[in-house]
Amino acid sequence: MTAHESFWALRLRRTLTGDGAAPVLVLVEGRAGTGKSRLVQELTALPEAARATCLRWACGESAAPPQLPADGPVLLAVEDVHRADAGELARIRGLLERPRPGLATVITCRPEELADPGLALGAPPPRYPPELTVLRHRVRPWSVDAVRKVTAAVLGDRCTEEAVARLHERSGGVAQIVVDLLAVLRDSTRQRCTAADVDAAGVPVRLADLSLGRTAALAPEHRPIVWAAAVLGEPAGRDELVTVSGLGRGPGRRALLAALAGAALTESDAGYGLPVPLAAVAVRESVPGPVRQELHGRAADVLGHRQPVPWASLAGHHRAGGRIRGWLRAVEQAARQAAEAGLHQEAIGLLEQTLADPAVPPQARARLAPVLARSAVVGLRSDQTVQVLTQIIEDAALPAAVRGELRLDLGLLLCNQVGMSDQGWKELERAAAELREARPDLAARAMSALAMPYWPNSSFDVHRAWLEDAARAAADSGDEVVRTAVAANRAALAMSCGDPQAWALVKELPTDSPDHRCRLHAARGLCNSADSALWLGHHGRAEELLTEGLELSGKSGAPYTKHTALGARLLLEWVTGRWAGLAERCETFVAATADMPVICADARVVRGLLALAQGEWSSALSWLGGADPSSRRDAAPPLAAATSGALIRLSLARQELPDAAVEARRAWAKVKQKGVWVWAADLAPWAVEAMARTGDSAAARAVITEFEAGLDGRDAPTARAAVTWSRAALAEAEGRWLDAVPLYRQAAAAYGALPRPYAQALTTEAAGRCALEAGSASETAGADAAGACRPDGDAAHGDEAQGEDTAGDKARAVADLTASTRQFAELGAVWDAARARALLRSHQPAKEARPPGRPSYGDRLSPREREVAELAGTGLTNREIATTLHLSPRTVEQHVARAMRKLGTTSRQHLAAMIDAAVLPEAMDGVANGG
Repeated sequence: MTAHESFWALRLRRTLTGDGAAPVLVLVEGRAGTGKSRLVQELTALPEAARATCLRWACGESAAPPQLPADGPVLLAVEDVHRADAGELARIRGLLERPRPGLATVITCRPEELADPGLALGAPPPRYPPELTVLRHRVRPWSVDAVRKVTAAVLGDRCTEEAVARLHERSGGVAQIVVDLLAVLRDSTRQRCTAADVDAAGVPVRLADLSLGRTAALAPEHRPIVWAAAVLGEPAGRDELVTVSGLGRGPGRRALLAALAGAALTESDAGYGLPVPLAAVAVRESVPGPVRQELHGRAADVLGHRQPVPWASLAGHHRAGGRIRGWLRAVEQAARQAAEAGLHQEAIGLLEQTLADPAVPPQARARLAPVLARSAVVGLRSDQTVQVLTQIIEDAALPAAVRGELRLDLGLLLCNQVGMSDQGWKELERAAAELREARPDLAARAMSALAMPYWPNSSFDVHRAWLEDAARAAADSGDEVVRTAVAANRAALAMSCGDPQAWALVKELPTDSPDHRCRLHAARGLCNSADSALWLGHHGRAEELLTEGLELSGKSGAPYTKHTALGARLLLEWVTGRWAGLAERCETFVAATADMPVICADARVVRGLLALAQGEWSSALSWLGGADPSSRRDAAPPLAAATSGALIRLSLARQELPDAAVEARRAWAKVKQKGVWVWAADLAPWAVEAMARTGDSAAARAVITEFEAGLDGRDAPTARAAVTWSRAALAEAEGRWLDAVPLYRQAAAAYGALPRPYAQALTTEAAGRCALEAGSASETAGADAAGACRPDGDAAHGDEAQGEDTAGDKARAVADLTASTRQFAELGAVWDAARARALLRSHQPAKEARPPGRPSYGDRLSPREREVAELAGTGLTNREIATTLHLSPRTVEQHVARAMRKLGTTSRQHLAAMIDAAVLPEAMDGVANGG
């Protein structure tokens, strides 16, 4: 609730409405920095205050108190009354004990600094007259939502949710501290703002001065109680605080009372501590080193007696107290406890920090590193973990079994989180060899990882061989967890290639196992199988697997698996035509996972495909090209094939046929190398078209033959639809339009049944396009034949029948184009819709043609101007628009100029934003009749 909406503010506004209104006093209380002065500013900006006399008086600044006018409403703001001397208090009390009508008084104070606790105007309290309404308002710290709003206003979308939570936690929600921290973060962070950035921002000067000043104001013998609270860094009970301070019971009690009275400490339901968590940092750093080390040692003793033991906090105190053995024991306990609870990022952070410390002896390093590795494999990216494991593996004193285990997890990290597939593959191969005899269970894990088909540079047969080795090693190990890991990968491998047995393998995954490690592997198997199922075309079942896998991965504490499933869901939304808000969802996901190329790859590809469909070709190239040059090389094969398909299509649209053919041959060679033919569904039609249009029909036919043969016995509805599309594309490229039409319509029906609406619309459009081409060719041939033959009665009858057939074919072609145009528009495929509309116009039936002469649209956009403006607003050049709409670049230039004049803009970029506001007459009618 804002100051304008609060009950007390409404009462105050009533007093300011005119002469003779009853006086009111509002006591505003709030800790330092909570925004009391800002609230006063809001009050003075009220409409009622503009018609009153507004006076402000800051206590303790040696300024003379303001003189009230003899009459009229008055808003008197008395700020920082906790600093008022006896004379100032007397004047304020006198004013309030004899208030005149129309006086609205606001008094602010810090309750923790009042000389008489709870009494803003001192003791004894004033004798308020009956006609004075006295209200109290406490300014509370900001909530997380309030901090989030302010952060968004300063940093935009650069701030992560974890950073917002840390900002609220460290600042205690105190407004001034939040603002001061944001000022640092705004200038120091260029990309995403993380929780680590908030920690690195330090302690704002205002907060440090306030906290250190209050501590220094205490007697020297009382300060250790504040130091103890700062070292603990969290609210604590009286006895714990006194023990850590080392003062003893009596002196400690007196010190605590003095610290509370001086506002150096504050009391809460959780105990006693610094008023703001971040203040503990400033106070702790001010304590002399030897004294601070002793305080940490006593804090460790105190925390060691708590139940349950807070192992992570205990570890920090042991380290700061110089107790190395205790530190390492506590770190190991804390990390294992966090990992078992599924809090893998917490375990990773603790272990990374520990293993980076040179004080850790080799034997402890060998004990802790596997704990870090196991958590890192299911967690999110951390380059520091990769560096730590790489260094430890090179230690010659490391036991061979430990080295193999670490190498296994390092390989998984390099592949999954970091995206360095070649290096990760080599580490896993070495791990499998090192562990084969000593640790068959871990060897099975390494082999099972090598069996996954998403590695970009190895064939399906290689993966299948590794899977069989993994199954034998898992059986030899007798470890149920390892057997589950292999079973999850067996199901995913089968699903990836469209093996009909895959569904039974997925059902066998132990999703309800009592062992959380088995459930974690089951969750991974579900999510990987869901990803493969959507590529196959089983969209409904993929959605079900994703939902189950996400729920299970969330319960099992597997953030990496969860994020891969979230990426797959974006891909599923693209495929099934759920495009509303999809671009924004993709960009948000990429921003959150930008440093994890494997995880964000789905979102990048989907965003690029959307940009292509919307005519944003430069943007499409940026998204599809990847975050760095190596990203396409290391991309998962199905994404790589889909990306190549999109790039071929873009080159075809730009009439860059040689480039399209080069990309087609390169991409198809990768498909053949991998041997998972179902993944070629988004590549094959465009590759066939590129090869055929550059005169290599033989290569195009070979692609179709290989593609169809690779699907033998496979359950892959999307790929089978793509085979039909590819045959149609070849027929069209060779000018066999009558052959292409039924093939395109067959493909469209198959895509519609999946459903896959965008592919359905593309093939429906192609059917209409080829039907019109066939009709034009037939009419030309008929005209030539009529000129060469002597007409007679029978011939006339044959021409009439042929005319009826041609009219019917043309009507169906127009219906196909109209349906595809509408479907493109519903999806938001601006470029495709404009292209289909242009094709309709170029083949407009004669009986539906407009009367001679250009219709007058005045200041409204004509249908053609709107089409051109839509495409210009996406960033397409005049030449690219001309190619799309079958116009000349000069005509496009004229349409753009007229559209910009009518819309009142001088910028092509502004056209997209302004086009929706323009009135388009007979828009859908124009689509329906080919206008």
